[in-house]
Amino acid sequence: MLEKFLVHMSAFQQDRMVRVYLPENYETENKYYPVLYMHDGQNVFQDEEATQGVSLGMKDYLDASGLQIIVVGIDLNTEGKGRINESCPWVNGETSRKILGYADSSGGRGDDYLDFIVKELKPLIDRKYRTLADHTSMAGISLGALISTYAACKYPNIFKRISTISPGFYRNQEEIENLLRESDLSAIEKFYMDFGTKEVGEDEEMNQFFLDLTHRVYEILKDKVENLNFQLIEEAHHSYSFFRKRVPDFLSFLFSDL
Repeated sequence: MLEKFLVHMSAFQQDRMVRVYLPENYETENKYYPVLYMHDGQNVFQDEEATQGVSLGMKDYLDASGLQIIVVGIDLNTEGKGRINESCPWVNGETSRKILGYADSSGGRGDDYLDFIVKELKPLIDRKYRTLADHTSMAGISLGALISTYAACKYPNIFKRISTISPGFYRNQEEIENLLRESDLSAIEKFYMDFGTKEVGEDEEMNQFFLDLTHRVYEILKDKVENLNFQLIEEAHHSYSFFRKRVPDFLSFLFSDL
């Protein structure tokens, strides 16, 4: 069952669409459920409203699998560079400049976006639904993976299970590496990360470059998170037709104890 409604974001002075998946037994059983927060909400559940017509297809998967969790999808900001601004905790850095070929001043509002989730959205969801308030996870794709990794550092006692799919760390590469080195991640129970071997198509040099950036983060995490799962996805491109194939893997890892 899917519900959707607008939630006001105080720091941005705008309303944002939020989509909530409830297990099929939600109305017939008096149970409490873990909650998974996901970014780019239009692209999480169904193809009909996905920005490019292909979603993760998570509604059909969850209905069929019987995995009993609540999933909260927060729609992406489609205005200008809104998604970059909200997903990047810092203004785009040196690695981003090298890749893009120019200095990009976007980014830097990741704290505002994350604080909206923690201080406004999560309390609302915990009041509105039967949630296990201390069993909260976060998952994201590309820049959504960047802000999810940041969430693990800033709120490790809230977001204890993290999934990062084809992460776009490059926008804040230096900063996220430094923060991870400084952060106490002992409260993180599980951390999933994957990356495709053909994220940028057939350009082998650039594919290796982006993979190396991801490995730099992995090398830091492996000494800080006991239950870390990294998957290299052969032949996978940076697109939802490939991302959706990983849904069973990252969900079964995050929630293997359910």
